[in-house]
Amino acid sequence: MPGLLEKQYQDWVSQGRLDVDPAQIHALKKLQTLQLQLCDQISFKPKAIMKKWRRPAQCRNIYLFGEVGRGKSMLMNMFFQSCPTQQKRRVHFHAFMLELHNFVHHWQNQGGVDAISALAEHLSSANKLLCLDEFHISDIADAMLIAQLFGKLFESGLAIVTTSNFCPTELYQGGLQRELVLPFIKILQESAEVVELSGTKDYRKAQSPSENNHYFYPLDSQASEFAKQQYNHLTDWAPIQPETIQVLSRQIKLTAVSGNIALASFQELCTQPLGSVDYLVISRHFETLILTNIPKLTPENRNEAKRFITLIDILYEHKVKLICTAEVPLNELYDTEDILDFRRTLSRLFEMQSTQYLALNDDNH
Repeated sequence: MPGLLEKQYQDWVSQGRLDVDPAQIHALKKLQTLQLQLCDQISFKPKAIMKKWRRPAQCRNIYLFGEVGRGKSMLMNMFFQSCPTQQKRRVHFHAFMLELHNFVHHWQNQGGVDAISALAEHLSSANKLLCLDEFHISDIADAMLIAQLFGKLFESGLAIVTTSNFCPTELYQGGLQRELVLPFIKILQESAEVVELSGTKDYRKAQSPSENNHYFYPLDSQASEFAKQQYNHLTDWAPIQPETIQVLSRQIKLTAVSGNIALASFQELCTQPLGSVDYLVISRHFETLILTNIPKLTPENRNEAKRFITLIDILYEHKVKLICTAEVPLNELYDTEDILDFRRTLSRLFEMQSTQYLALNDDNH
């Protein structure tokens, strides 16, 4: 007898929304087991008159990893939506880390001590389930905060499901002072069931390309005209003049803005010292971003490439439509053999050109 998640998966297969994928079914069964454990905990109400009762076992956390485009986020979303509790939260890891830094900063400014324990208490008391999408470690300072917080969350009994492109043993591979992260990796492996989504098909690339070209190359006079025409079409010929948007105490300069349409260059968004908080503001302000003059990314412009990766992650998470002009075709945009993980970005850029992605309705807009 299939569980709720397996039945939903089978329904989607019958409707033609999915192809049968044994690796996805394997991962789905693990999530189904966790869902049943959560149901036991939610329905458990010990009575004072009972001297003994069977307390449900603590839920087993799940760390779901695999190559890009294999369906990790889809499975987690399916699991999250079907969990029968309102005390749950799903958040992209970029946004989660911003909240972590903001909480610590605010707590310390208020004269509080042990901000990590306070945040862990807040998260575990407000939620029975926390789902984190695209877990990764790219900075040693972040790694130390994550290690402290997750150690306390694991102790609290909060059920945690994470997706990642990295096996736990590959987290922060080659990073500065990685030996400091190894104890956390060990705790992660002990506290969560590590499930590999080992499929071989990148479903993002398999989606139908849009009839309208949203990625134009090379960077020549026609590229400039293409970007201008796209902006004119979307804004009914609004004037193209510089605009700024406020983020905290600083301003981000954009080539032009009209309503929920933004026109910006790679130089404006990726060569400036911007980060996740800036890109989150952009993704919440605009439904469509026209990004111009994307160069071929190389190890020489590594910092710009890292910002570009973060920008695409956040635009994708918020389902912002993206129109680009670039120096080279998508497949040649970056050397994927470099230490930077560009595979996810490339996969997402392909999906962002598809009719399925462009037809999505984003609740954030």
